[in-house]
Amino acid sequence: MDQRLTKTPEHQRAYQRLREMILFGELAPGQPVTILGLIDRLESGMTPVREALRRLTAEGALQHQGNRRVVVPQLDKQALAELAFARLALEPHLAEVACNALTNNTIDKLAVVDAGLNEAIEKGDVTGYLHGNHDFHMMLYEQANAPLLMSLVTSLWLRVGPSLRVVCGRWGTMQLADCHASALAAMRARDAAALGQAIRADITQGIDLVGASLENA
Repeated sequence: MDQRLTKTPEHQRAYQRLREMILFGELAPGQPVTILGLIDRLESGMTPVREALRRLTAEGALQHQGNRRVVVPQLDKQALAELAFARLALEPHLAEVACNALTNNTIDKLAVVDAGLNEAIEKGDVTGYLHGNHDFHMMLYEQANAPLLMSLVTSLWLRVGPSLRVVCGRWGTMQLADCHASALAAMRARDAAALGQAIRADITQGIDLVGASLENA
């Protein structure tokens, strides 16, 4: 097949890159974004960038303000409480459902991802930590084969990503010890309830750190 036919369209590349910039905190909470400013960063044209902004605004990852300004939303206590409620309702459930579908090979892959994440924590590698943490959770949840719930979860992560980057910048990665070891132990034991509890504790820990960051802002 002609490679040109399988190449990702420019508008989709622009969307994916801008989405990652938000998800992993390359754009800070409250930071304005403009079409002209993003054209160079995304190496894309005006129309694909405009479409990416439109899509991510519709998803709640960006927010319109006056005078046609678009900014990365800043979390407040109310928004964080809503995010916590939604994540704690959805993600432990996905983990429990996924537990029944996990193979030894998938668990081994998750363990490798977690090892890389732990290395990032030790090195103070914020970007490596954020990517590893995201990959661990999404790889696990995908095993639940629940696309509607996954779309909701990915939207929630987009909204909290920039604030988590702020937490890393303020306190460093050593404050980011997680509950993945407990989660992996539960996976190997095929204990869905314990896996759900580990994921719940992991989410709560992260939300508490973001909340503390808001308190000290």
